[in-house]
Amino acid sequence: MQIEELKHKFEQFLRQRGYKITKGRFEIIDRIASYGQHFEIEELVRWIASQDRSVASRSTVYRTVRLLQEFGAIREVIKLGNRTIYEFVAGKPHHEHLICVECGKIIEFYKEEIEDLQDRVCEEHDFTPINHRLEIFGICSECKGRKDENRRLQAYA
Repeated sequence: MQIEELKHKFEQFLRQRGYKITKGRFEIIDRIASYGQHFEIEELVRWIASQDRSVASRSTVYRTVRLLQEFGAIREVIKLGNRTIYEFVAGKPHHEHLICVECGKIIEFYKEEIEDLQDRVCEEHDFTPINHRLEIFGICSECKGRKDENRRLQAYA
């Protein structure tokens, strides 16, 4: 879905629910779409402010992210401790996540075999899925490499 089409549908969504339609909300959509990575809301607020302080207030960003989440353009990806990480999913194909517990790196992946297995499990249980997400927590290759290197250095110390 193109950004202009997304904005049009979001405007309809806002109207149907009686929410205000403001220029700031649509500017925030542009900013989030151009951010291009997973984010915590506060991180997004700081980034938007660094781009142009006149775009929106902190509270407007928070409210707009919540509305975009309700609308389906933003998805909560990970709850890790007291952190909540989101992603802009409008126009992106479905995918899953590998999350490094050391550095926080998020790796997106898609495997048809996983999707097929989930479909079969749902069918076996006469279950109609609405949504799903798969998150695998572990240690990325870079962090694992650093740990291995530290162990080698300690062995020679």
